[in-house]
Amino acid sequence: MPSSVMPTTPHNGGPQSPGAGAGADAISAVGLRKSYGDKTVLDGIDLRIPAGSVFALLGPNGAGKTTTVQILSTLIAADGGQAQVAGHDVATSPAGVRAAIGVTGQFAALDDLLTAEENLLLVADLLRLGKREGRKRAKELLERFDIADVAGNRAATFSGGMRRRLDIAMTLVGDPQVIFLDEPTTGLDPRSRRTMWETVRSLVAGGVTIFLTTQYLEEADQLADRIAVLDGGRIVAEGTSEELKAQIPGSHVRLRFNETDEYERAAAAFPGAVGALRDDEELTLRIAGDGDLAALRTLFDRLDAAGVRAADFSVHTPDLDDVFLALTGDGGTGAALHVKETQR
Repeated sequence: MPSSVMPTTPHNGGPQSPGAGAGADAISAVGLRKSYGDKTVLDGIDLRIPAGSVFALLGPNGAGKTTTVQILSTLIAADGGQAQVAGHDVATSPAGVRAAIGVTGQFAALDDLLTAEENLLLVADLLRLGKREGRKRAKELLERFDIADVAGNRAATFSGGMRRRLDIAMTLVGDPQVIFLDEPTTGLDPRSRRTMWETVRSLVAGGVTIFLTTQYLEEADQLADRIAVLDGGRIVAEGTSEELKAQIPGSHVRLRFNETDEYERAAAAFPGAVGALRDDEELTLRIAGDGDLAALRTLFDRLDAAGVRAADFSVHTPDLDDVFLALTGDGGTGAALHVKETQR
């Protein structure tokens, strides 16, 4: 979905809308539904997103992520359910919603024939800021996003990362309370993606609420206060990154030994350990456990009692890839876990 500029009265730091203050929900939805013909895209989803936080919506292609953003930003109407954004009902007060939000879609919505400054001034005109206020706002955003030195260059000459920064700057002309970022780093190189992450963090530090959809699970892990997984039109799981990871089995401690006899004695010390797996060639044991301090202390006490010392060990925990695969069914039953390894 391309970025959208909604020509309504900007927020501009004035009194906040009802329900948009600190501690309130910036976005809420109950029983949200949407179908296209016989295809149900959203099958009654509920959302509750506190103001000043980052919420990430994950899901496979076609899960309904963009449809959710389009409904909440008033671009399309829901078939059922209710939703509020910044204290305004999306169905009965769409103008109020539009005045409080910014939307940045999967593809930068720039006019390549205009310069960076002219793109910003165009948005300011659409928002009816007035020439003086528009130029002031454009100058502030060009400096904030480190593109002031190329303000007079046409957008067509910009790299992908610069285009995305300008796109975000255009979203901020109206000083929104809530920003929808629909897969904002698609196609960006790793450095540009990390620059975008820093931008998101600075926005949230300033009190903005971010609704993020992304295909990059590391992005959600890095940025989101809470994450929901959407599959088959339903929210199949929601929580913090750590809460979601804790739902997935696969945590274990990997022990490696230098000598075969030490390896064999260590294996004998865990005869009934569930999930203990041997690798006779690498002389390693994999022992199920979450790797916290108490579990590690117990594990090494058993090794000490057996008179064995491991050459080294590492703790492996499931990551969001594992959560995504397990909850959405992608990859099939028994798909190999992609684990993060913390060397000790």
